[in-house]
Amino acid sequence: MTRSTVFAPFDIVEGDRKRGIVLLADHARRDLPEDYGSLGLPRAEFDRHIAYDIGVEAVTRELAAQLGVPAVLANFSRLLIDPNRGEDDPTLIRQLYDGTMIPGNYPLAPEERERRLDRFYRPYHDALGAMIASVAQASGQAPFLFSVHSFTPVMQGRQRPWHVGILWDRDDRVARPLIDMLAADRSLVVGDNEPYDGALRGDTMFKHAIVNGYAHALIEIRQDLISDQKGALAWAGRLAPIVDAIDRRADIHEVKIYGSRTGPL
Repeated sequence: MTRSTVFAPFDIVEGDRKRGIVLLADHARRDLPEDYGSLGLPRAEFDRHIAYDIGVEAVTRELAAQLGVPAVLANFSRLLIDPNRGEDDPTLIRQLYDGTMIPGNYPLAPEERERRLDRFYRPYHDALGAMIASVAQASGQAPFLFSVHSFTPVMQGRQRPWHVGILWDRDDRVARPLIDMLAADRSLVVGDNEPYDGALRGDTMFKHAIVNGYAHALIEIRQDLISDQKGALAWAGRLAPIVDAIDRRADIHEVKIYGSRTGPL
């Protein structure tokens, strides 16, 4: 874990906002501010997927560099508070995660929950919202949001066969061509809303893309494929021309309200 006296809850990677693309990484880092110590956990737990999305920071930064577009990354561990959850989601601050009890999260006073929302969660979402608005203004069109995540090869004792998964709700403008272009590589096993379902009310894509009618997708890359720099750079190189091609499709920069499978917006 990297700690500093002044803890910034997000990081901005600058790029050409006129391109109309925003990259984001909700679980890029495993950091905690000094006053939270290690949440009572052994250091080794912060090497696991429960603390962050392994490989995602390197993939996102390289993808931003290759495309020349901006990115917003959360700097805090998901064990502190999960920015990819709604404020009312019971898994917003986990007390138990994949077999690990988080002592610093149990018990959790309502005042501490609100403190974490104010210090980390809301500033990240405010920064992401500001970036999206800035990109929309600079490009003169609806932005295209691309969220980068990773998943563990084994979860609760079960092997996951996918190399990559694409998560989406009702708007398939990005998801469908992304799945098709990735699946054109016969060596890849591509998941359609696997290993997770893309319809999660209140998550980042719901909050910033779905309710605004912006084209978007969330990609999940298997962590063993991007756990080192070589793999991360290779996946960024694979994705860059695909994202660029999707960005050039006729309807990507239009506002279209499709709603959500989770219910009315």
